[in-house]
Amino acid sequence: MRVQLIMADKDLKIGAALTAATCSLLGIAAPTTAFAADPDAKWDVDSALLYYGESDSRVKDLSLGTHATRDFGDERKLGLDLTVDSLTGASPNGAAASGGAQTFTSPSGRDVYSTPAGKVPLDDTFHDTRVALNAGWSQPFARLYTVSAGLGFSNEYDYQHLGANVGLTRDFNERNTTLSTALAYGQDTVKPVGGIRTPFSLMGDVTGDGDDGGGSVHKNVLDALLGITQVLGRHSVLRLNYSYSDSSGYLTDPYKLLSVVDPVTGELVARTPGGAPGATGLYRYENRPDSRRKQAVYAELRQDFSGKVLQIGYRYSTDDWEVDSHTLESRLRWPLGETSYLEPHVRYYTQTAASFYRYSLASGEPLPEFASADARLADLDAYTLGIKFGHVAPSGNEWSARLEFYQQKSKPPAETLIGTQIGHAQMPDFNAVILQFGYRFKL
Repeated sequence: MRVQLIMADKDLKIGAALTAATCSLLGIAAPTTAFAADPDAKWDVDSALLYYGESDSRVKDLSLGTHATRDFGDERKLGLDLTVDSLTGASPNGAAASGGAQTFTSPSGRDVYSTPAGKVPLDDTFHDTRVALNAGWSQPFARLYTVSAGLGFSNEYDYQHLGANVGLTRDFNERNTTLSTALAYGQDTVKPVGGIRTPFSLMGDVTGDGDDGGGSVHKNVLDALLGITQVLGRHSVLRLNYSYSDSSGYLTDPYKLLSVVDPVTGELVARTPGGAPGATGLYRYENRPDSRRKQAVYAELRQDFSGKVLQIGYRYSTDDWEVDSHTLESRLRWPLGETSYLEPHVRYYTQTAASFYRYSLASGEPLPEFASADARLADLDAYTLGIKFGHVAPSGNEWSARLEFYQQKSKPPAETLIGTQIGHAQMPDFNAVILQFGYRFKL
C-alpha cells in the first residue's frame, strides 16, 4: 500500500499546475475567491494532517504535510513542501496461508514472528518514518510561455530519493488552449534491513547479530508528460494527458517472500531450523525484472453547474509487466452559502496481475526467471468513497475535513492455487479509513 500512496501523491504533483489553471478558469466556488482576497499576503500556506488505517491491525500511516507558495509578483512563484510520514502496523510478507502455524525470521535477522494456522502471514515488525522536502519555481517565459523547475528529496530508514523536474507550458487561442510538457528524473538508493537478498535465496535462521549486510542498490526513474487543457465553453474545461515512465535498476521488494509448497497438496514444505530459531518452512525471497516501462493516458472534464463544479476523470495505464489498470474518479464541489462547501468523492480502480505473479512455488520444479507473490501485483479491485467539508472563516483562513473509506478486493487466479490452498482465505478483502484535516492561511 505504501507504493500506491506514493504513486498517488506523485500523480497529484505532476498535474498540480494544470488543475489550478482549470479551477481558475471555472471560477470554483466562493470560498476560493474569498480566500485569495488579501492583496498584501506574500505566502500561501496549505497544511494537512492525514491518518490512514487498515483493518485487522495492518498498516497505519500518520502524515503531516505543508505546502507554502511565495508570490513574488509578475506570476513568479516559489513553492516549498515538507511531509513527514510515520508508518506502523503489520504488512503481508507474500507467503501463503497454510493449514499449520508459521514462523518467520524478521528482516533484521534478530528475532522471529509467527502467524496462526489458516491466516495470511503478516510481518508485524514493519515500521518506518519518511521525511520529504520539495522546492519548485515557476515564472513566465516570453509572452505566452511559463517555465517551472523543481528539486526533491526524501529519506526513510532503508530508502532515499533524489529527484529533479522541469516543465514548460504554452498558451494558444487567446489563452483558451494550453499545451504542457514536463520531465522528471529520480534516483533512489535502497539499503534493505538485513542486507541485499540473493534472488530466490532461502530464508534462514536468526543470526542474533542484527547485521544489515552492508551495501546498497539503486533505482532510476525517468518520467515524461505531455498535456493539453482546452476551454470548451464558459463553464467547461477538458484536460488530456499522456505520461511515460521508465524505471531501471533494483525494482525487487527485498522483504517479500514466496512459499515453497508440495506440488500435490499445496501445503508448505517444512524446514528443520539449524541451531537457532528460524523459519519453520521453506520460503524464498522474490525476484523482479530490473526494468519497467509504463504508459498512461488521462482525461478529465470539469463542468460548472451554476457554482456546483463536477469533476470526472479516467486513467488507463499499461506496462511491460502486463499490469493494465483502469481508474474512474469523480468529485462534486457543492457550495453551502458563501463560505462553505461539501465535496463528495468516488473512485474505482482495477488492475490485472503482473506476468510473473505467482501465489507460491512448487517444490521440485525449476525456479522461474522472475516471480513475486506481492498482492499489489495481483488482480485486484479497489473502491474509495468519501466526503470533504470546507469552510472559510471571517479572517479569510480556510479549514477542511475529509473522511473516506477504502476497500480492496483481490483474488489469486484459480490456476495458481494447489491442493488445500483452495480452502484457505488466501487474499482476504481489507478495508481502510482515511481521515484528513486541512488548514490554509496567508502570511
